[in-house]
Amino acid sequence: MIDFQDRVAVITGAGGGLGRSHALLLASRGAAVVVNDLGGDMSGEGASQTAAQSVVDEITAAGGAAVAEYSSVATPDGGEAIVQKAIDEFGRIDILINNAGILRDKSFGKLEWDDLHSVLEVHLRGAFYVTKPAFAFMKEAGYGRIVMTSSASGVLGNFGQSNYGAAKMGLVGFMNVLKLEGAKYDIKVNTIAPTAHTRMTTELLGPLADKLQPEQVSPAVAYLASEACQLTGEIWSVGGGAVSRMFVGLTDGYFKADEAMTIEDVEANIEAIRDDEGYIVPFSIQDELAKLGPKLAG
Repeated sequence: MIDFQDRVAVITGAGGGLGRSHALLLASRGAAVVVNDLGGDMSGEGASQTAAQSVVDEITAAGGAAVAEYSSVATPDGGEAIVQKAIDEFGRIDILINNAGILRDKSFGKLEWDDLHSVLEVHLRGAFYVTKPAFAFMKEAGYGRIVMTSSASGVLGNFGQSNYGAAKMGLVGFMNVLKLEGAKYDIKVNTIAPTAHTRMTTELLGPLADKLQPEQVSPAVAYLASEACQLTGEIWSVGGGAVSRMFVGLTDGYFKADEAMTIEDVEANIEAIRDDEGYIVPFSIQDELAKLGPKLAG
């Protein structure tokens, strides 16, 4: 049985929805949890201590250990304060789940710059601000588990979410660097792209909402946050009882060895470029070069 005894988890945006579900599950398996939530609305406006404290009360009433933290992830000082809360209260941080988020959905032509900056600040920069102090502690400890919360809107795209999609795909790039930098310290970094009924998705899911509860996402998150998980650099689509791996694939493609490639060569070989038979799933830039190297060497 996977448990989290003697582990300390920080979960951002944990006052409701997915974050609350993650916090309750990890706490039920023994983790001490820092429940972070600014308590603002879906657009990021306002603040309240009620949401985070309510989740802490649920955990402690069930016999678990948890403390509330109310800083915004959208500033470096806020990120530092969130991690410091874990150190001050529990002496360590083993798990970080970057879950905080807001929505400012508009079609690209109607997007205001504040809509862009606000979403990037919370989702992408916020993950940087919290992860940097957490990563430093994990390196010293020689252990850590970090889970990013991306979205199919980032990996695949969704109308009216250029700001949100860019931020969410940015988290995949962030993960791909940290999986390499954290490898020798036993820091595993993975990403989920969840589908769940929360206050941010109520209008999007329609009649499927009842079948897509946050509690169906949390077991996959908890696994990725556990010592049992030896995977790193994974993107998992999770929701409604389904868990699937998503990935960037690289086709064998077209290669012209003897002469300089022309525009017309590219046009004539579109099918070969796009043919996904025999594709690979590169783990790093080195894997891409490893595919190209033998071709260049003849």
